[in-house]
Amino acid sequence: MTERRILRRIRGIDTSDGAGVKLKRIIGQPGLDMLDPFLLLDEFRSDQAGDYIAGFPEHPHRGFETVTYMLAGHMQHGDNHGNRGNLTPGSVQWMTAGRGILHSEMPQQENGLMWGFQLWVNLPSGDKMTAPRYQDIGPERIPVVRPADGVTVKVIAGTLGDASGPVAGIATAPVYLDIAVEAGAGIDIPLPQEHHAFAYVFDGSDAQVGGETLSRSELAVLSQGGSVRIAGRETPARVLLVAGRPLQEPVARYGPFVMNTPEQIHQAIADFRAGKF
Repeated sequence: MTERRILRRIRGIDTSDGAGVKLKRIIGQPGLDMLDPFLLLDEFRSDQAGDYIAGFPEHPHRGFETVTYMLAGHMQHGDNHGNRGNLTPGSVQWMTAGRGILHSEMPQQENGLMWGFQLWVNLPSGDKMTAPRYQDIGPERIPVVRPADGVTVKVIAGTLGDASGPVAGIATAPVYLDIAVEAGAGIDIPLPQEHHAFAYVFDGSDAQVGGETLSRSELAVLSQGGSVRIAGRETPARVLLVAGRPLQEPVARYGPFVMNTPEQIHQAIADFRAGKF
């Protein structure tokens, strides 16, 4: 079984989105426009309320999925179909925007740490106009396994040993793991051979990924292969490991719309303006 190695290293760029929320954009920036099927990866982290308090007021999406993973803080989701949901520490929301939705994500706190990730996952052409749906997953539903000494893994999507993540029915067959490694501990994580995958160190000073040192806030694009080794170095670390089946389809994107052709983008804009979402 071929072990995955680091092909490229990417550092996020500081930017803002929504109504001025400060964040670090890792995928979806000039250094890494996308990693099929992943269109965007943002990390938001601040204990300064001014960096996040304005939140993400109502905005549209069509043609892809948004995945929010909260590490700290509290946000509330709402949409124009009457759906509501709470994003609390350790929770995940996997939203399939499909043919169109207007939603908001607003902080439910006035101070303290707000920390988490948002990942955008593309939909195959045949699913882009599907009905919107949500998978709102509380932390109690996410399996926590200890597959090796000094290693703890939260299995959000995919499988690890006998544990299966609660996220289901996603076309790209994703793997989404939150891996904590103690100093000197390590594990070989199996991954589907042909999936595109990345690792991102989000806590601790650094970690070993594929036999190389990866620093905090650095993303590694991984080669193809059946497994990747994640290990701690001198200090504990946490690593986000994500993989998905590439769609290998044309991508046309304009802000919150991701389709296959420019004509479909024009139609999405027209439908949004006509109030059809």
